[in-house]
Amino acid sequence: MKEIRIEANGNLGPIDSSQIPRYAGAATYARLPRLDQVANADVSVVGVPFDSGVSYRPGARFGANHVREASRLLRPYNPAWDVSPFENCQVADAGDMAVNPFNIGEAIETIQQNALDLTAGGSKLLTLGGDHTIALPLLRAAAERAGEPVAMLHFDAHLDTWDTYFGAAYTHGTPFRRAVEEGLLDTEAISHVGTRGPLYGKKDLDDDHRFGFGIVTSADVYHQGVLETVAKIRDRIGKRPLYISVDIDVLDPAHAPGTGTPEAGGITSRELLEIIRGFRGMNLIGADIVEVAPAYDHAEITGVAASHVGYELISLMADNFVAGDRFGAPNGYAAQALDAEARRRPAGFAPSSQGEPGSPLVEPGSPLVEPVETKGATK
Repeated sequence: MKEIRIEANGNLGPIDSSQIPRYAGAATYARLPRLDQVANADVSVVGVPFDSGVSYRPGARFGANHVREASRLLRPYNPAWDVSPFENCQVADAGDMAVNPFNIGEAIETIQQNALDLTAGGSKLLTLGGDHTIALPLLRAAAERAGEPVAMLHFDAHLDTWDTYFGAAYTHGTPFRRAVEEGLLDTEAISHVGTRGPLYGKKDLDDDHRFGFGIVTSADVYHQGVLETVAKIRDRIGKRPLYISVDIDVLDPAHAPGTGTPEAGGITSRELLEIIRGFRGMNLIGADIVEVAPAYDHAEITGVAASHVGYELISLMADNFVAGDRFGAPNGYAAQALDAEARRRPAGFAPSSQGEPGSPLVEPGSPLVEPVETKGATK
């Protein structure tokens, strides 16, 4: 079948859904071209079908293709950003890494090398997991490309800074402890977002604090709101090279049932998307979305959420290809709504002909509606 694609600014975009139905054809991420169909990519989307590091429900090895299938409905223009990400830069699907499911050490080495290969020409990387074990080799590659320890935001129900499981140092619950030990992270600019649920003991939090992590719990997001959460994160991270790791279980199971270690009381998909939108102007160098396990999903709820998270992360990367400093600029529907609220006028009023606010739509003293008399009512 011949592909009919949208092209803009010299970039090859997604298949034109007005010409070919969304449910037809190969399921690349957002129906974007494959990496071998473009000369080079500014942003590469790659899958890592690996879940040998899980401690509870397996199945995340099938997550990348599930997210791709669920991404068929994504469209080229993002109104929350006023950005067309696939026009701003060349985005392509690099397919999947081939990793050894029976040897975690070898798998980690393969992921690290593949990530370095994909970013050799300056391309940024969005990785679809896979379990959270893959974050460690991806951070190794990101820090090597940045030439310095990187800032990191970790969206997750869990800390993932434990030492070992059954004596194993490399699992989906240990990547960020290893990353700190290896000097990959700027420990003045790292934070968990969305954590919740029971722990093994208070020492878990003490260790995490010792590593330098800040914590924004799911309850913090609920009580403080998206805009305050974003402001605190921006203050902590600044313009440092930033890596974002999203475990889909940061979302409440109502929004992401298809995951291996669900925890009640999570943030909503709306909150997660709005938080990411608030990072406009931040120096995002790479990101991953992990722990999508389609066997536990229903009606692609988790896949759809993950595909939209990826779309917002790509929008942030693509927005940075446009000249200008937009750090801290109002962005996303929450900021737009706040701005609209500030400019909203009382009902029945509109700007005057002289451009001054407050001119009434009716003559002063005239009732807006005729009064209605009701039995027993008093004026």
